Parts: sequence; structure tokens; C-alpha cells
Amino acid sequence: MKKIVVQKFGGTSVADTDRIKKVAQTVIHEKELGNDVIVVVSAMGHTTDNLLKLAGEITSNPSPREMDALLSTGECVSIALLTMAIQSFGYKAVSLNAAQVGIYTENIHTKARIINIKTETLKKYLAEDNIIVIAGFQGMTSNGDITTLGRGGSDTSAVAIAATVQAERCDIYTDVNGVYTADPRIVPKATKLEEISYDEMLELSSVGANVMHPRAVETGKQHKLPIRVRSSFNINDIGTVIHGVRDMELQKPVTGVATDLSQVRIVACDVPDKPGTAAQLFGALAKEHISVDMIIQSYARKVENTNDIAFTIDKTDLPKAVSVLEKLRKEVNLGNVHIDNDIAKVSIIGAGMINNTGVASCMFKTLADLDINIKMISTSEIKISCLVDVNDSTKAVQALHDAFNLAGDEVAEVHGTLPD
Repeated sequence: MKKIVVQKFGGTSVADTDRIKKVAQTVIHEKELGNDVIVVVSAMGHTTDNLLKLAGEITSNPSPREMDALLSTGECVSIALLTMAIQSFGYKAVSLNAAQVGIYTENIHTKARIINIKTETLKKYLAEDNIIVIAGFQGMTSNGDITTLGRGGSDTSAVAIAATVQAERCDIYTDVNGVYTADPRIVPKATKLEEISYDEMLELSSVGANVMHPRAVETGKQHKLPIRVRSSFNINDIGTVIHGVRDMELQKPVTGVATDLSQVRIVACDVPDKPGTAAQLFGALAKEHISVDMIIQSYARKVENTNDIAFTIDKTDLPKAVSVLEKLRKEVNLGNVHIDNDIAKVSIIGAGMINNTGVASCMFKTLADLDINIKMISTSEIKISCLVDVNDSTKAVQALHDAFNLAGDEVAEVHGTLPD
């Protein structure tokens, strides 16, 4: 029985027809190694951004259902063109959207989670020696509505499909040669990692590294599926392998540094200091599917019997969060709400932190030496995150990278642009 390899190609890799043809050759190369191949593809280049712009020209408050119907069209273009390219080289291939495969999600639009993936159609086409090209980022509800998986959804599609078909591995093709100790567009001497643990990659992804989406890493960890991050433009480089920490040698306390510019800080002032208030506040946000990251509650004021609660969320969720807080103002008797858009979360990650002292003090001293004020701090066993002013984020990352001796001699080759 042939081994199955799942490959995922992002928007940069399929930005135009020339690149699509190169992707087809990469896919065929894997097929010629004797493996069955399933390919998951994102929309071409800036297609999703253009579709969002079109929707904005129609209405400022589009229906989530119709937004999913609109945005899912981008991947349908990509899979058809890539399938044509593979066929033009003389290989059998077939394109499938989520509904044709049977990728079922929960009944939530714009950021649904995958519940189940049917394998009957996939097995049928693989048995006929087809290369299967699947639309990433999209799914369907049990009643047939189209859904999308949110930011990084194609990564999640690829890993989930690979786990379902018990693939040998899942290769995530991107615009750099693998996972680096920092974004090489910010730190030119960032070092490529040969391997990284699921937990480290999960933390890196959740704090701003744009290589993979956290949900995809989480799925890989759950199913113990090896994931390889590699370049679409250099197929001879094997990239970075993501696997269990037991398979690794932990040589440094810190593996990588990342910055996240996608968050906003909200401070709810004069929150009544009584049991159940925090539960009511964050429960209301959860009902709107707003994910909260860092949370700090101040000491209660003895006179007013209130405190302040500061937390961070994704900027895209800000309008919904403001609406929720306005509704809670009377119910909970909240005070003023302050919003800070000009923040960045700077984080260091490393499985080796657990057994090394002084990591936190080194981070804080490095930032202090640059006169960078820390607004919030959060920690886990393998991560320390600091909220700083957005204008300080680049120099913070560069300084922390140097402080923990993560620099390498190789300058990374990058084919994308620095994310907004």
C-alpha cells in the first residue's frame, strides 16, 4: 500500500500561473517518489483581500453566511488551475471543494472548526491513481451551508485531512525555507530550525509567527502527525520538522522570538469586585466567539470596591467586543472602557525554559535597557509574553534575539512581504 503525503500551498505559492505550474512540478515530484499525493491549496495571492474589498463596497455589515459564500470562491479558482497544470504534464488529477470531499464543520460562519471529514471520495480517487487537489480554508455545515475556517484555515484543512487519511506526513509549503528563530524579515540573521516541538510551534504560532496557524499545529499534535514546513521555491531544502518534544534535543532555553501586531488591549474600568462579575464579562465575549488572550485584574480598591480588568483580543473582533461591553455597562455597572490599538505582543518561546532559571529576568532587563515599557505580562511553562508599544516591537525582537544568542550566519531567502 502506498504512503500518502499531504501538501499545502499558500497564496504566495500560487500567486500567478507561472507559480502554479511550478507548484504542479513540485506535486509531481512527490508523486514520482512513489507516494499518493493530496494537495490543499489557498486562494491566489491577494484574492481574499480583493473579495473583502468588494464586499466592503457593497455594505459595511455583510451577512457572515454570504461572506463565507464569497470568500470560498478564491480557493475554487486555485484548485481548478492547479489541477489543469498537473494534467498538462500528463498526470491524472482531480479538484474537489469541501462539499465534494465532505469536510463538515460546526454551524459557525467565518471561523468554523472542522468536526468530521469523509474519506470515501478521497479513497476512490486515490485508488484510481489521481493526484487530489482540495480547496483549503472552507467547509460545510450539516445542512449544506458553506463555511470558512478563519485565518490560517488552509493549514488547518491540510493537517486535518492528513490526520484523517493517516498520511505519512503533512508538508506545509511557504515563502521561507522553514521555521526560524525569528521572522527573518525583522531579524536578517535568524537561524532556521531543523526541528521544533509541537508545543513550541503552537506557542510561536499563537504569538505572531506567520508560518503556521495554531489550530493546525494543535491538530498535528493531537494525532502525532509529523509536519514539515518548507519552501515552495526550494524543494531541495527539507525545511523544519514539527514533532514531539521527546524526539528533540533541547540545547537552548529559548527556541524563538515572535511579535504579534494583530491584537488590541481593552481596559474595563471600575468593575464591581464581587464573585461572578468576571465570569459574566468573559462569558458574554465567549458567546460572540471572541477569543481572549492576556488578562490582568488589578487589586480591588477598598473604597469603591471595584477593580480594573485589562485583556487583549484580535483587532478583527473589536467591534463585537465594544458592542458586548456596551450591553454589559448597565448589567454589570461597568465604568469607562479604554481601547489601546497601538500595542504589540513580544514573546520568547522554548521548551528548555522549564529547567533554566533567569530567562524571565534576562527578557525584562533586555527590554528595560532599551527603555521599553511593559504594559502586560503573561507566562506559561514554555513562553513569556510582554505587551509593549507597537513602535518598540521591532527593536524588542531584535534585542531579545541577540540576548538569547539565537543569531546564525545564514541570511534567509524570503519570497513574501512583511505582514501588516
